[in-house]
Amino acid sequence: MPEKSKITKVLYTLIAISVLIRAIIAATIELGNDEVYYWTYALYPDFSHFDHPPMIGFVIQLFSLDLLFDSEFFIRLGAVFFGTINTIIAYKLGNKLKDELTGLYAALLYNTSIYSFIVAGTFILPDSPQLFFWLLSIYYAFEWVQKTDNNRENNKSLLLTGLFIGLGMLSKYTTVFIWLGLLLYILIYNRYWLRTYTLYLSLFISAILFTPVIWWNIQNDFISLTYQGGRVSLFESTLQPNFFFLEVIGEFFYNNPVNFIITAISVFIFIWKKRQFIKLSYFRILILTSIPLIVIFVFFSFFRRTLPHWTGPGYVTLIFIASAYLSNKTKSTNISKILINEIRYAILFISIVIIFAFTQVNFGIIKFDDPKTTNPTELGKTDISLDVYGWKQIGEGFSAIMKRDLAENRISKGSAIITYRWFPAANFDYYAARPNNYKVLALGKIEDIHKYYDINKYRGGFRLGMDAYYITTSRDFIPAEKVYGNFFEKIETPDTIKIYRRGNNVMNAFVFRMKKLKKLPNYYIQYSANHVKPEI
Repeated sequence: MPEKSKITKVLYTLIAISVLIRAIIAATIELGNDEVYYWTYALYPDFSHFDHPPMIGFVIQLFSLDLLFDSEFFIRLGAVFFGTINTIIAYKLGNKLKDELTGLYAALLYNTSIYSFIVAGTFILPDSPQLFFWLLSIYYAFEWVQKTDNNRENNKSLLLTGLFIGLGMLSKYTTVFIWLGLLLYILIYNRYWLRTYTLYLSLFISAILFTPVIWWNIQNDFISLTYQGGRVSLFESTLQPNFFFLEVIGEFFYNNPVNFIITAISVFIFIWKKRQFIKLSYFRILILTSIPLIVIFVFFSFFRRTLPHWTGPGYVTLIFIASAYLSNKTKSTNISKILINEIRYAILFISIVIIFAFTQVNFGIIKFDDPKTTNPTELGKTDISLDVYGWKQIGEGFSAIMKRDLAENRISKGSAIITYRWFPAANFDYYAARPNNYKVLALGKIEDIHKYYDINKYRGGFRLGMDAYYITTSRDFIPAEKVYGNFFEKIETPDTIKIYRRGNNVMNAFVFRMKKLKKLPNYYIQYSANHVKPEI
């Protein structure tokens, strides 16, 4: 086994490289649709929100000093911070699970997962704080099991587990799967804890921490819980094998194919080959807190469209089994031999992905558009790298148009940007409206505008006779006439903002002027007046 000092040196090197890469990405890539939408959670904090619990908004507020610093880097700083701390927790968890080398392998596998390194560790999403509290919950669950196995009650560890699960549930609802796994463990393997007050007090702590979300949902017709439940509802759904294959392929890619294969092999060897390279109680905890989450969402994917990162915490939990397996396999005491082939391949894969993605976003090395395409309203439609590119140029172009229009009296004062969906409403909000002290309103069904239903009220809502801008891009072009033609007296021919990358016109944005709002949609009047949630 390599010396502790050498393992620590490798760990510190890993942390330094990880922080540097993630910080560069965080500072140089524009915010994605989801990230810029969560910025509105910090802009208008609440006990909960339409889509998610409140923690992600609090994290953005904390690390941006309540949006005093509101660049992309500071909005994402919480994710970079948690990704760094999580590397240390992964190391300590692996060390507790088996030994220091297991801890090092856990830290390496954690940082070679696209989900944990990029999705949760660089981009600012609810997964960023969730994964931090998830790992802490597993760590103290291990501590609880360790002392229980030695016939010593460990009330403190179980209470801390409940504390961190509760904080995780304030980040993302799926954290409750840890409680599901722990309760299954108790019911199957250690029913003694059903007779202790500590278990129920720990559950109570989690529930108390989650009460702000319940209270907010009571005040808002349970709209958040209903919406999230609707995303995985099986009623009126037919079998969709294509959704299943997309989910499985996505999980395979997001969690690094090398890591995925190593994890599958390690679980197979432990169960079927009966090679117990970690304590059986630890293995059971890891399996029961991860597999139910993965299985349930894979099952849902047969009927509904799901997203691969929903199962991410489950796969992060399983890498500790893979880490122990690799540690058990490593025989050399030479520090250069620690980076065995499996680890080298995992590092190689994520390095290629990061280099390619970063280069594609900034330089567009691959052209996805059909070269025969001449329609300016379809430019960039198939290039997903444009999700995080071009918004600053749109903001600059809109600023020039707006200032000219005000100077020439082509738009009335007190106008707004109006759009029909939470994205790209938040993109326009951050990149076009914010720099110009302007406002964005969303006029659409509540299941389309999400938090903007409340933001509309904070910003004064709509008034008859008002003028407005409507912006749409060639990647998702819908003309203003189609959306709002019945509600404004006049819609003018749009101005075009061309977005360039390496001197090439890769996308267009179209800025429509809509004159004099004459009426509002019936659905808007209904749910604004009655605050009744429409069918989702």
